[in-house]
Amino acid sequence: MFRSSYLPAFVLASSVLPMLPAFADNAETANKSNNPLNLAPGANLQDYYTPRLFDSNAHTNDTLLRGTLPVAPSDFIGVPQLLRATLPISTRPDPHSGYSTGIGDLNLFDIFLLKTDGVQLGIGPQITAPTAEHDELGTGKWQAGLAAIAIDSSPRGLLGALVQYQSSFAGDRDRAHVESATFQPFIIHNLPKGWYLRSTGTWTFDLKNDTHYIPIGFGAGKAWKAGTNILNAYIEPQWTVARKGDGLPQFTLFAGINVTFGK
Repeated sequence: MFRSSYLPAFVLASSVLPMLPAFADNAETANKSNNPLNLAPGANLQDYYTPRLFDSNAHTNDTLLRGTLPVAPSDFIGVPQLLRATLPISTRPDPHSGYSTGIGDLNLFDIFLLKTDGVQLGIGPQITAPTAEHDELGTGKWQAGLAAIAIDSSPRGLLGALVQYQSSFAGDRDRAHVESATFQPFIIHNLPKGWYLRSTGTWTFDLKNDTHYIPIGFGAGKAWKAGTNILNAYIEPQWTVARKGDGLPQFTLFAGINVTFGK
């Protein structure tokens, strides 16, 4: 005989179980769009607005135009690759107490996916070209270095990090040498219907000048299918919780939209 004490559990199970395939499908959609190692072509429009810097009333803004392109394994290179290009359009204080807006320095990296099962692992070279329209929008230096990514993907979300290091090797002799590193955690927690929580603040270290700032972000987003593509919109306020140096962001509002093609 069906005991009445089992009724609440039965009702809960009967209401939740039919939702599980849909939740798993939505989680997979969100993971594909948020995973920086997803082997699919993509385009991103991201914006970082900082309304105030420490020890200054100035503000900054960086709009990032980014594209990713996967490359299949070949006889010469036996692992898949992921090419990523990022072109910033930046606003910075200029020497005349105003602001300059224009193209910043172009960054390119080529990630070799060394491990695709379980925890994904990729590493590869990167280069930054001095394409900035104004001195205050870039370094004036060619830079080269390495980028490495580790991502653990599950129906719950993503957990991982992107680490980058680069140092200048050529460029304007009147500009200072550049050496920097960044650490960007990826903490994505999936919710029903394609919604998710996120924290991806980039920790930035200026190794040449011994300065740094560490932001912590907490935001949300939603991913959904549009035909064969995936659209993903999100917003993530980020607060600087530790720093060394002046003129660094106090608070940044980060928002963006991703398009993943053909997946």
